[in-house]
Amino acid sequence: MTSAPAPRAFAAVDLGATSGRVVIGRVGDGRLDLEVVSRFPNGPVRRDDGLHWDIDALYEHVLGGLADAVRREPNLESIGIDSWAVDYGLLRHGALLAEPFHYRDERTTRGVDAVHATVPFDQLHRRNGLQFLPFNTLYQYRVDDRLGEADTALLIPDLIAFRLTGRQVTERTNASTTGLLDVRSMQWDLELARMLSIPASVLPALIDPGETIGRLRPELVERIGADLPVIAVGSHDTASAVVAAPLTSPHAAYISCGTWGLVGLELTEPVVTDAAREAGFTNELGVDGRIRFLHNVTGLWLLSETIRAWEAEDDAPIDLPRLLDAAGAVLDDVPLFDANDASLSSPGDMPTRIAALLGTAAPTSRPAFTRSIVESISRAFADAVQQAADLSGHPVDSIHLVGGGSLNRLLCQATADRSGLHVLAGPVEATALGNVLVQARAAGAVDRTADLAALRALIAETHTLTRYSPRG
Repeated sequence: MTSAPAPRAFAAVDLGATSGRVVIGRVGDGRLDLEVVSRFPNGPVRRDDGLHWDIDALYEHVLGGLADAVRREPNLESIGIDSWAVDYGLLRHGALLAEPFHYRDERTTRGVDAVHATVPFDQLHRRNGLQFLPFNTLYQYRVDDRLGEADTALLIPDLIAFRLTGRQVTERTNASTTGLLDVRSMQWDLELARMLSIPASVLPALIDPGETIGRLRPELVERIGADLPVIAVGSHDTASAVVAAPLTSPHAAYISCGTWGLVGLELTEPVVTDAAREAGFTNELGVDGRIRFLHNVTGLWLLSETIRAWEAEDDAPIDLPRLLDAAGAVLDDVPLFDANDASLSSPGDMPTRIAALLGTAAPTSRPAFTRSIVESISRAFADAVQQAADLSGHPVDSIHLVGGGSLNRLLCQATADRSGLHVLAGPVEATALGNVLVQARAAGAVDRTADLAALRALIAETHTLTRYSPRG
């Protein structure tokens, strides 16, 4: 009797705005599972000139995690890297000119005025299709004093890939978040760059998910323990997460929920109407040329920053599951606030800023205050789903909520209640799963001709979803 072939293994480097991890994904014989081999912290560091990312520390964590992965799974076939969007490092002759700025650094507001003085936002939206976010890359470029010194600008996952392989390229799904990609051709908009005095020479060649970026540099092979290729995946973490959102209906919406809630639909064509612009919707590129028509909603950042402030006040950790259970037991209606209010965008004393929005109605108990946060996020989610349907002309019959927020039962149920739609929660590790699936398809571990529906069917077969039905 012939035994089934062993599952094939791939390493996913998944970098978030608060933490990172290296994950082994195993694919084959009806199996798709993940093993987290390394977790490490990430977050802003304050320097004399503002908020930055400690990219050297992040890179060292990645190398250590990959070495751990090879020790755990010597038969790894490739590496894929995804991260948050918009931030970048500037290089000259292959050397980093300075630590990358953090997207929440205050300098970006000056960039908005400088860009819109040259290209009004309505014109900008018609060109790049993006929602107005003051930290989009082109606004950062406009006020980056070192841009003129650089010969290349690399987004964070591309910067890590360059350090691993020596090749300078930009993966297209993440490039679509910069504001410099033409929303229709999905090529660099060189005319727009010229208008904004952004040197076209810093924009690297574009590649698509599934292409090989390069192999590990020789000096890294010994350290990591294997000679592996680095494969382009949906390097914008939301692009990878949407690959693994097992959309069970052609009319399903998705919410990729973590620090942010990315709420929207997968379309075949961009929506660049005046109404979409005014509603703050964006058109970002997904894997296989799909359009991620979505709205960036402030997600669990509001809760995590509130917990952080309370823990500092108590000088003790807070049991989040217990707090959420207590919040779910609050019977009285709680006041709501605008989860997207600009005053909530920066780090700091989140409870005080939320209380300022709520005024005299602000709850005094922590469970009720937590319930206000969760209900406010869920209202923003439900509103964004309805707007996406209205603006695109695509009716929605269900919501798939993936990522860390899918573990928050209170949030999932509140989203079902406020949207009036069934919410299917999971998988939690959607970003890493999407990363692994693109690598597996490139390697032939799944059919190289498999479309997104086939990849999602594999997710649905191997992962249990939790269903939340609207109440009342």
